[in-house]
Amino acid sequence: MATAPYELHSPLPVGRTHALRRLTRSLDALVASSNKPTVVAARTGMLLSQVLPDPGLLEPRHWEPAADRYRQHLVHVHPDGRYSIVGLVWKPGQATPIHDHCCWCVVGVWRGRERETTYDLHENGGATSLVARGSSDAHPGSVSVLVPPDEDIHRVENAGTGLAISVHIYGADISRLGSSINRTFADDLVRDPAQVRGPRLSWRALPAMSSAAPVDLTS
Repeated sequence: MATAPYELHSPLPVGRTHALRRLTRSLDALVASSNKPTVVAARTGMLLSQVLPDPGLLEPRHWEPAADRYRQHLVHVHPDGRYSIVGLVWKPGQATPIHDHCCWCVVGVWRGRERETTYDLHENGGATSLVARGSSDAHPGSVSVLVPPDEDIHRVENAGTGLAISVHIYGADISRLGSSINRTFADDLVRDPAQVRGPRLSWRALPAMSSAAPVDLTS
């Protein structure tokens, strides 16, 4: 379950850099022309890749990390909540919880190096377990696209020695939801593949959801 709805900004935040204004004009036209998540997400990925090389893409206030966990900065929300742009910042060693998403999302790395580890959910002796499927590193300019209901359980972490900053575009109003996270999974569910005997499951069939991890969207 996503974090409880709350109003963070009134009026909604607006991206103010030249690159963000260019991006949001294109995104506004895109969501006005299509409501198909696969189409919108794929085209959003292409649009984001065009602005990621700009060193002035995000304002300095959206680069600020948190001391004890990764930080989210709400940068821009479409007037009707059709999409949101969020800047995520990790200090070295910081990571997200293992989680999935409630909406389509497009991620572009702007600075630093990020590592994504993906997981499969399995039935295991009447309980559920996670098995790591693999991991990959992303560098500045890398763009990835996810459209649920694809199985999207993953963790993202800073894989470098400096700040890691990425731009995330979500197909939802994050000022209302507080986060794009649908469900978090405890670390102690992760098992070695040799310990898992049951079949792979879809997490969308699970009967209960945990609360999403706290987020910081105070910018």
